[in-house]
Amino acid sequence: MNSHPLPYFAERTSAVSMLMFHCNAFDLETFCQWMHTYKCSVHYFIDTRGTITRLVPEEKSAFHAGKSFWRDINSLNNCSVGIELQSPSLGQTPYPGRQIAALIELSKDIVRRHNIPAQNIIGHSDAAPERKPDPGPCFPWKKLSQNGLGFYPDRRCTPAGGSVEELLTQIGYDASSPEKCAAAAYAFCRRFAPSLTTKDFDIPRLLDNPLPPGHENILQSPLFIKTLQTTAHLF
Repeated sequence: MNSHPLPYFAERTSAVSMLMFHCNAFDLETFCQWMHTYKCSVHYFIDTRGTITRLVPEEKSAFHAGKSFWRDINSLNNCSVGIELQSPSLGQTPYPGRQIAALIELSKDIVRRHNIPAQNIIGHSDAAPERKPDPGPCFPWKKLSQNGLGFYPDRRCTPAGGSVEELLTQIGYDASSPEKCAAAAYAFCRRFAPSLTTKDFDIPRLLDNPLPPGHENILQSPLFIKTLQTTAHLF
């Protein structure tokens, strides 16, 4: 494992209970330049070749989550470990196999050492649906689940009952207003029903507009409803 220390972190005041995945379009050098510009950080960076670089020690709180929420916890920096993946398309095309293999190996180690529950293995878009599109619709959540990292529904899952707002909240999203509910629904689909989402390869535009026009219409999709009901039962 390589090391490229960033100075932007704080002391933790709570135990690690979450693992969060991010992606960005840059190589390590360019990514770190941006981190210096914005005084942000993340614990690990994995490039497209599968090379892992540690940027902040896990015992410190890196500045990677920003304004965030998951399962009734706000501002997740203090309780999470963040992993950044290089992805020129922002996760809208498949990640290289060796990169994901490295991610799985690293994530298993982090989850084991911190005893992180499967419900708390999330993407940045799960925690900040209105602001962030990463790690994108091609992030291999199913493959991670098959390797013991997180949940992914299958036909054997029993559908859960409840309203859309209740089920999204049960999973962990903030669905406390109509706007937040629609954003959470779209983030949910990026993860569990990517065929319902829209890709935008104009990366600057996607970063400025993570939710496409009409994204709230996804709430009426039968596939969304069925997938939500099946997935919520796992949480």
